[in-house]
Amino acid sequence: MRNQATGRFDGFPADFLWGCSTASYQIEGGTSSGGRGPSIWDAFCREPGRVLGGQNGDFACESHRRWPEDVELLRELGVGAYRFSVAWPRIQPAGRGKPLQAGLDHYARQADALLEAGIEPWATLYHWDLPLALEEAGGWPERETALRFAEYADLCFRALGGRVKRWATLNEPWCSAFLGYGTGEHAPGRRDRAAAYRAAHHLLLGHGLAVRAFRASGAGGEIGIVINPATPRPATARPEDRLAAERASEERTALWLGPIYGGAYPERHLAAQGAAMPIEAGDMAAVAEPIDFVGVNYYNEDAVRAVPAGPEAPEGFAYAPTWQDKTEMGWDIEPRGLLRVMSHIAKTWSPKALYVTENGAAFRDEPDAAGRIRDLDRIAYLRGHLAACEEAVAEGLPLRGYFVWTLMDNFEWAWGYSRYFGLVRVDQRTGERRPKASFRYYRDVVAGHGL
Repeated sequence: MRNQATGRFDGFPADFLWGCSTASYQIEGGTSSGGRGPSIWDAFCREPGRVLGGQNGDFACESHRRWPEDVELLRELGVGAYRFSVAWPRIQPAGRGKPLQAGLDHYARQADALLEAGIEPWATLYHWDLPLALEEAGGWPERETALRFAEYADLCFRALGGRVKRWATLNEPWCSAFLGYGTGEHAPGRRDRAAAYRAAHHLLLGHGLAVRAFRASGAGGEIGIVINPATPRPATARPEDRLAAERASEERTALWLGPIYGGAYPERHLAAQGAAMPIEAGDMAAVAEPIDFVGVNYYNEDAVRAVPAGPEAPEGFAYAPTWQDKTEMGWDIEPRGLLRVMSHIAKTWSPKALYVTENGAAFRDEPDAAGRIRDLDRIAYLRGHLAACEEAVAEGLPLRGYFVWTLMDNFEWAWGYSRYFGLVRVDQRTGERRPKASFRYYRDVVAGHGL
């Protein structure tokens, strides 16, 4: 039903924020432009067998040069906000020292253009492109990286704070720690579980020190963190499966929000994993610096069942087969999982605000005979997840906005250019942008025409 006073449908308030998210390494290209230094992803992509097809982000969507076209697409879409990430190697090529003015000017110009178009710039400080020099010095498992991150964050706040009023410190630190240092699936490609836990602590320490720097900078606005939480559902209603599901959520959720909101790591999880955090005096107080919002990146939900604890299942759970349709990533399509994970976060930690900072799906997106990309499967995915957001608002959860992932097809990390998440197709030879049917669907949602 349409609210006659606001013109919007009653499911979302008039001030609900609609946006799109992207990430620097996935779209910018220009990896040697403007004095940018190499990142861990530049190095990772050049190691044989790391990325499908040996592809890399040298071109990506060429957004470092073509960003005005992206701003025009966002203006046409009608969104109120654009969440992008700042490439640390563009600001400090070696991860320390005096900033590159060319890098700061690039993001200042982009932010100015967004503001002129009526779009609020949301900046993420770290979306995985660590300067390579810092990794060569030990990377996130070393405390020094957290200190360097706080320095870099402060440079960004002081240079861009007059334009950017919403900041996220980290994007999905679980991926940085466990995929980067634990399994080696992501850059820098190390396989050391103990190093992954050290990285997790230093990522959170860097986050907390960056929050302190933000408050001290006087920039104004809000700051938070973006995580990819998980609250797998129990495969059955049996008590043992319910308890297994609780344990299964800790690495992706409580490991991050527990320290931020309660000043402590989940001891049960650390004990089961035999993990020790390199905590020093004052660390946990820094990690628990008050934040203004939690960003939730959600793509899918798993099911788990209880199994005997052992080397292959130290926390006594295993993933169970599911019935749901899958995306091209092989991920279950389960919209109500988004509602469940937001409800869990709201009830457990009571954040001031929640934002869905990423939500989307990869499908094949083949053009039809007329060259149109009628990605109706993506539209169905978005419709279901937006309905879950509508229900979250109705239930009184502090959900304040939704950012679709992503504006355009891009470099999908270890999958290279083989997975398409975008509302817009990008020609990898020419950089040409072509909106899909889902672009026009989301435009209608943002305009208030319903789901």
